[in-house]
Amino acid sequence: MSAKTPGRLYGVGLGPGDPDLMTVAAVKAIASADVIAYHSARHGRSIARSIAAEHIREDHVEERLMYPLTVETTDHPGGYRGALDDFYEEAAARLAAHLDAGRTVAVLAEGDPLFYGSYQHMHKRLADRYDTTVIPGVTSVSAAAARLGEPLCEAEEVLTIIPGTLPEDELTARLAGTDSAVVMKLGRTFPTVRRALERAGRLDDARYVERAFMAGERTAVLSEVDPETVPYFSVAVLPSRIDAAAPESRETGGEVVVVGTGPAGAPWLTPESRGALVNADDLVGYTTYLDRVPALRPGQLRHGSDNKVESERAEFALDLARRGRRVAVVSGGDPGVFAMATAVLEVASEERYADVPVRVLPGVTAANAAAAAAGAPLGHDYATISLSDRLKPWEVIAERLRAAAGADLVLALYNPGSKSRTHQVAAARDLLLELRSPETPVVVARDVGGPEQSVRVVTLKTLEPSEVDMRTLLLIGSSQTRAVERGDGRTITWTPRRYPEA
Repeated sequence: MSAKTPGRLYGVGLGPGDPDLMTVAAVKAIASADVIAYHSARHGRSIARSIAAEHIREDHVEERLMYPLTVETTDHPGGYRGALDDFYEEAAARLAAHLDAGRTVAVLAEGDPLFYGSYQHMHKRLADRYDTTVIPGVTSVSAAAARLGEPLCEAEEVLTIIPGTLPEDELTARLAGTDSAVVMKLGRTFPTVRRALERAGRLDDARYVERAFMAGERTAVLSEVDPETVPYFSVAVLPSRIDAAAPESRETGGEVVVVGTGPAGAPWLTPESRGALVNADDLVGYTTYLDRVPALRPGQLRHGSDNKVESERAEFALDLARRGRRVAVVSGGDPGVFAMATAVLEVASEERYADVPVRVLPGVTAANAAAAAAGAPLGHDYATISLSDRLKPWEVIAERLRAAAGADLVLALYNPGSKSRTHQVAAARDLLLELRSPETPVVVARDVGGPEQSVRVVTLKTLEPSEVDMRTLLLIGSSQTRAVERGDGRTITWTPRRYPEA
């Protein structure tokens, strides 16, 4: 690395607006500087300079770095981003001239220099060439929490900081999937942020903070804020939900949300599903699936039960919802694929539960997870069949296997075997061998996404029933499914989307 030049660069965090919140280090850096630089809009005023004004001396050289535009259109050939990049390059060159002359340059930044700040663009262009010190400042996030007087996050809660400029769907997903949040950059984005909070089921929790520790400060319940009055220097806050209001104090009623957790827990949860789990007062489900859901917040109740009492579990959840509770019925995979959605909707169709809101949220299915781990065996038409004869006779299963095999569909076989059911896999294999080539690829996927994941590709003739249990899913290829060994020794499978005669 080349030797540093004599000049020294400071990125000085000034805090959210009140000069009393400047750190001692920030004041010392300004005092030691020869040049004070700050960004401003085209009107020439700078919030950063106003915060530090009492520490700027007459002998300081001031460099006002004036943005050529904010959100307007531009005729720059590189568009808005191109115009800004040119501005940052020119501004950095102006500061570099001072640094090359041996001067100390302090670039002022409201809040923290590296948190959504203009200084960071100078830092990326200059810090590798000059001795640089970044002095942190109190962020608007901390300032907003202080002004609300509510904990922002506690214990294992996750805090998410989100720019309000994201698309509404993305905002909704991120707000639904977190515990606490701060949404920055409101202003004209406020209506979109408000809709996203409502869609995520978090509007009632949201608070609003405007110009924290500045003149004109305001705090409010976000749902009561007039969008026409919201400036850029405002944030939406979802504070900690630990010790939040108990269900009995809610104005809204309860509901049941049937949540698909995917094949193996937290990594497979969609943001919407995680949000529903976090929002729930009660989690209801088969104990094995409940154990996959991490502890989400204190005070949340869990009601585990055996795998054979689906109707009773659904009734229990609906009764809780009638009492005003928000209930999440936890289901593995997708709740509509051999899982709890049917049981809940069947019971919810009874007259006594007619007024209980019920929603079903999708999840990653075991078939999709197994297929992805093996390649793309479900790339063409396929059928999903459960081999369990606990709820339907084997004769029906066999008839459906013959029909699907005769139609040359790939088969996803759920519930292939258990301790009490040991003959189904062998019976299905023998039946399919009458209609399919013995060399048909078969994916044997066990515990996909879990710690004991095992995905093997065998042939129909070598499929060994004794190696299949309740945690296994079988994917039986069609006449077109291919299995190829890769250079790393792994065998992948796929089913072409086009038939030869097509």
